[in-house]
Formats: sequence, structure tokens, C-alpha cells
Amino acid sequence: MYNSISIKEIGKVDINNSNNVILDIRDKYEYLLGHIPRSINIPYTYLITIPQNYLKFEKTYYIYCDSGNKSGKLCEYLSKIGYRCVDLIGGYKMYLDDR
Repeated sequence: MYNSISIKEIGKVDINNSNNVILDIRDKYEYLLGHIPRSINIPYTYLITIPQNYLKFEKTYYIYCDSGNKSGKLCEYLSKIGYRCVDLIGGYKMYLDDR
């Protein structure tokens, strides 16, 4: 089971804690057009096929996509195989709306 929070609550995440990672799963070009500060980009297709090449079990990943659909699916999958995930509901679009 994974947790979820509204992307509007991203400011409450302690990003100075090295075990918390904000993860943008959109394609690289979308990330380059704009992203949440201090987030890292690993596209959805990489994480759904070979997460072990990119993720560590001891970290907590706050995951967002464009609208929230893919991030929820990915969180569900990753949590089933043992990763700690938090789905950022609303995605980057809602983040932009809130700025």
C-alpha cells in the first residue's frame, strides 16, 4: 500500500532529508520545460521495467507526473515490490495552478 498527498502539500516534504526524493516521471523534454525544484527526472518507462537500476529500498519517493494518473499506477506497482512511495495527486499541472 502506498500513501498519497496533494501536490499542493509538496512544501511540507523535508527535502533536506537525503532519504526523501521528489521524483518526476515525465519524459525528459517535459522535465526540461519545467519541474518542481530539487526534483530528479527518471521517466515512467524506465521505472516500470527496471526500477532496481534507479531506486533504493531505504528511500521514500514522492512521485509526480503531468496529471497524476501515471504516478498513481507507478506507486501502486512499486509499493507492491517493496519501495516506499507517496503519490503526489494532481501532478505538475496542479502544481503550476497553485503557484
